[in-house]
Order: sequence, then C-alpha cells, then structure tokens
Amino acid sequence: MSVHTDACHCGAVTYEVRAEISDFYRCDCSLCARRGAVMSRVANDALVILAGADKLTLYPWNTHIARRYFCSVCGVYPFHRQRSSPDHTAINVLCLDGLDIAGRPVGQAHGATMSAVEGQT
Repeated sequence: MSVHTDACHCGAVTYEVRAEISDFYRCDCSLCARRGAVMSRVANDALVILAGADKLTLYPWNTHIARRYFCSVCGVYPFHRQRSSPDHTAINVLCLDGLDIAGRPVGQAHGATMSAVEGQT
C-alpha cells in the first residue's frame, strides 16, 4: 500500500491517502469541467485528514447527496464523497505530492448525464 501526502494550495488542509493510485478520470459535469481536477477513487477509510478539517467548506450542489469539499482559505478542491459510490472518496490527484500523471491515461466520467435536478448538469 502506498501513502500519499496531500494538501490544498495554501497548506491549511493536509491529509494522507493510504491506497494505490492508478486509475485517473475527469468528469464532464458543469462543476468538474470548470474546476479541471483529475480524480481517482479510493475507499473512504483510505483518506485520513491530518490537519485543517475546520477549514473545509462543503458545497452541496445538485442533489445535495455528494459531499464536495473545498479549502475555505485558498479555494482548492481536494476531494469529495461520491453520490454514485458512497463507500468511496474521489480525490483530486493534482494535489498529491510527487505523483506525476504525465503520460498516464485519464478516463472520462459522464457526470453530466447523472444529474437528478432539472437544469443542473
């Protein structure tokens, strides 16, 4: 098992991901398309917040089931608890220290088709 240290841009929120990170994807929903994150899915217990839990801001968009978190200081999006896989957390791999995804395949998640609230994709 690999341990990756992660942080938002300003370092107010730090956390570890205790998992192998191998599958990468981008989502095409309106929120993900605007933020440009590259995600990977890990089991919920693989994410351990080390510091700054009080700096996380929740954005309950669309159905308000997924839990999307942002640093309230710098605005970076480090991870979210998924609506479609509630036992997993999607982490923004671009926040992972030392993980280079250049040349690795990045899949496409079709989040725009998953909207449950009319007019929100």
